[in-house]
Amino acid sequence: MASQPTDRVAFPKSQQHETHGTPEDIIPVAQHPLETPHNKPSHIKEARAARRASAASRAEYDVPDRYANLGEATNIAPVQNPDEESVRRYESLEQERAREQVYVRNRQLENEDPATRVALQAEEKTGAAGCLVSRTATKIYTLSYLVFFSIFGTLARLGLQAITVYSGAPIIFTSIWPNFAGSVIMGFLAEDRMLFRQEWGSPSPNGTDAEHGSPSVDLERARKAHLAIKKTIPLYIGLATGFCGSFTSFSAFMRDMFLALSNDLPAINSPGRNGGYTFLALIAVALITISMSLAGLFFGAHMAILFEPYTPALPFLFIHKILDRLMVVLGWGCWLGAIIMSVFPSYDSWRGTATFALVFAPLGCLLRFYISLRLNSIVPSFPLGTFTVNIFGTAVLGMSWDLAHVPTGGAIGCQLLQGIQDGFCGCLTTVSTWVAELAVLRRRHAYIYGAGSVGTGLVILVAIMGGLRWGDGWNPLVCTH
Repeated sequence: MASQPTDRVAFPKSQQHETHGTPEDIIPVAQHPLETPHNKPSHIKEARAARRASAASRAEYDVPDRYANLGEATNIAPVQNPDEESVRRYESLEQERAREQVYVRNRQLENEDPATRVALQAEEKTGAAGCLVSRTATKIYTLSYLVFFSIFGTLARLGLQAITVYSGAPIIFTSIWPNFAGSVIMGFLAEDRMLFRQEWGSPSPNGTDAEHGSPSVDLERARKAHLAIKKTIPLYIGLATGFCGSFTSFSAFMRDMFLALSNDLPAINSPGRNGGYTFLALIAVALITISMSLAGLFFGAHMAILFEPYTPALPFLFIHKILDRLMVVLGWGCWLGAIIMSVFPSYDSWRGTATFALVFAPLGCLLRFYISLRLNSIVPSFPLGTFTVNIFGTAVLGMSWDLAHVPTGGAIGCQLLQGIQDGFCGCLTTVSTWVAELAVLRRRHAYIYGAGSVGTGLVILVAIMGGLRWGDGWNPLVCTH
């Protein structure tokens, strides 16, 4: 019987890690990421060298260094032992963030030193010879992808919620299915090395690069270099940050936790339920959502490994020459179309069910994008950017929920508030990025980050929604759709 191949297509099995006897040789990667403060991370250097080597025939994005701070763009894949080797190395998000900080700090020092600045400018001019995509164009493409996929992700979330709410449904809170499905897609994108293979140029099975004839690199370093390149592609950022981040919603998860606590989940409302059952309902929503989302992340990563031999590579020229430019028109055009449909709707109920949400969705996604760029690298063990947007979005959802359940401006005001909840808050907050960070943080930091996010979000909603719920009580919604 022929043995089943276990090597991954993009990189040869022969280049995987080997161990040589002593336990001392089996150590985690980069136990102290600041050991070489004057050198760039090896996988980043290899990625940049590979891209310079192919710059003459390829378009290259001039990406700001801050793009490395995105939680969706970490260089660590969910499955760190894809071939199930007997000995494995583990790398944490803290190590990756620390290396990124060293790299950015060294870039700043290089720019401050006059002699080094001249050499750096010469290197950049040399590499720019084949760079067809300027930094300004790269930013425009990235923002266009984010706008388009935030609208698409919001539609996917609202549609999935609509078809999974039915009489006798085993899951009686609406946020679980989008959070699970978005995490599956996030896991696939994070682990996949085939969709953007042409951006990298995969080494051939005989150990040399199939396009340039250069010797193949070590498997782990090649994998890191590939991830370092992939996270700079506007299409990947649009899919991971835009679509997955907007498909999932941390604020909706927090809302469902509060409704379980206040005995207001529609399918199980029971006036006589005691405090013990309320506590169990609260814990059930938290455990089901977190465990299903983490399971979805790893399931998606395992699917990327399983289907790697069959996953097609996106055509390089199609992405750079056609799709990037087309997305500028599609992204901003769809946003404008959503605004027009909200002002002149064919049916008034569309405002509350979809169009207002589509108007506010890009605003939430873009705000999350920029806050993540600014804050995620500050504390490597605690992604502050993701935490900030999740808590802020949860607070905005709580206030919108309260305003929607008191007399306001009639149906239009209620529909507008519903659009803020589904669109702005749904896209500002994310579960897919949150669980992706939980999966690669060190265990103690992951528990602190996860418990801190859930605990803070629930306290915020108890403070905002609890006063009205357990005080005067909620009034029925003005708009029912």
